[in-house]
Amino acid sequence: MTSAAPAPHTGRPAALTVDTRAEGGRIALTARGELVRGCTDALAEALAALPADAARVDLDVSGVAFLDTAGLAALDTLKEYGRRYGVPVGATGWRGQPRRVLELAGLDPDDPLSADPPAGLPARAASAVVRERAEQLDLLRLEIEQLRHAMDSRPVIDQARGILMAAHGCTPEQAWEMLREASQRSNTKLRQVAEAVTASAAPDGPAPPAPLRTALAAAAARYTGRVSRAADARKGSCGRSPAHAGRRAAG
Repeated sequence: MTSAAPAPHTGRPAALTVDTRAEGGRIALTARGELVRGCTDALAEALAALPADAARVDLDVSGVAFLDTAGLAALDTLKEYGRRYGVPVGATGWRGQPRRVLELAGLDPDDPLSADPPAGLPARAASAVVRERAEQLDLLRLEIEQLRHAMDSRPVIDQARGILMAAHGCTPEQAWEMLREASQRSNTKLRQVAEAVTASAAPDGPAPPAPLRTALAAAAARYTGRVSRAADARKGSCGRSPAHAGRRAAG
């Protein structure tokens, strides 16, 4: 049996799948994909479908490629199942980024369901370790959010680069530099610059705001000067026939 849940931040149809296999009285669950907010529902669904005579439940997470702090709720889900039915449970196979998240959260990656602190660790030292791990976990949360934002922003940035490439005959790298420089000159977030350029490509689309148009024009002048000379040598100067959307964005 396979249970699946969607990925809230990517929209993919099955960010997490959980396969169930019975081995005598032992139930082996195999998770693949991402453990993020909402995806623990797939695990809960798999646990709810287990036979009543299960003697042990083991979750193999070696196929989990990404774990965020919300995904740690999966451990609570598995632990609660064990308490409710008096069944030993385990979660093994943590590696890569998920293993690092467990470490920063102060959990033992080899036995994250154990609630016992490391043996022999003085209380004061343990408190310092907890504080350090909490700080590291906050940094990790920030990094995850930045990665998600970058994933969400990339499509519109790529579209804007394509528009500038068509308008000015420039390379992908030069189009990127034009967007970046326009962002800095106008004090506008890069994604907002890309959205304005992309919107201007639509029929009757709005031109970017005046400060952004000025910044785009300055960035285009800086980079297309080089490109135009190369394009002229190929009898195709980028300054003579740029795309209409590019003229609106940089004009």
